[in-house]
Amino acid sequence: MNKFINVLLLFTLFPTMLLTVFVGFDFPLSFLKTSGQNLPYKFEIFLGIGIFILIVLVRRSVRRWMGMLIVSKQKRFKWNVPVSKSRKSRVVTYLGLEAFIMLFIGVTLYQVSNDAFAPAGAFIFCTIDNVLFAIVGSIKKGFRIGLSSKALMVADREVVLLYFRGLRKVSVHQQSVYFDYVKGLQLSFPIDCIQEDHKEEFFTILEEQLDPKKVYFEVKK
Repeated sequence: MNKFINVLLLFTLFPTMLLTVFVGFDFPLSFLKTSGQNLPYKFEIFLGIGIFILIVLVRRSVRRWMGMLIVSKQKRFKWNVPVSKSRKSRVVTYLGLEAFIMLFIGVTLYQVSNDAFAPAGAFIFCTIDNVLFAIVGSIKKGFRIGLSSKALMVADREVVLLYFRGLRKVSVHQQSVYFDYVKGLQLSFPIDCIQEDHKEEFFTILEEQLDPKKVYFEVKK
């Protein structure tokens, strides 16, 4: 999900930056017979872009926070532990980088043109949200992986939810655990989420949740 949202934001950012530059520096727009500052409906355009960006970021934020909330309820799971230290460090680093980039974009847009306050505000919101999410996740040990009788859930920077219904095969290749389903669907999650000394226990409990007559378990413990 993060990759899709980042690509979507990237495609939105380029025309937003272009529009901000034209308005901020009052460049002439000959094909519209006007200039950046006199562009009709510029307030509505910037507001619409800002609302769109905010909706995209809020949806991702809600998914992250809900994932953390659900997986933190340890009694709902047969097995539930914090993600590995290496994974946690990487998650916090990526969240920090995201926050810095979003802050830079937001401040730059507003500095170039005050009219771009809406998209700038949306990016700054993302900055604050990322910082809070990283702090809460680290202090409360909110980045976790949980295993129930029906599904596997990994909640950190991304939320991965893998149901056992329709599952046909579980295998490990390189740094990922793959879940193969009916109709050719394949999902995965990074194995480095699991601390090294928890892996054997994890795969043992995972295998216990699966029907050996329906699921081929190709994992060396």
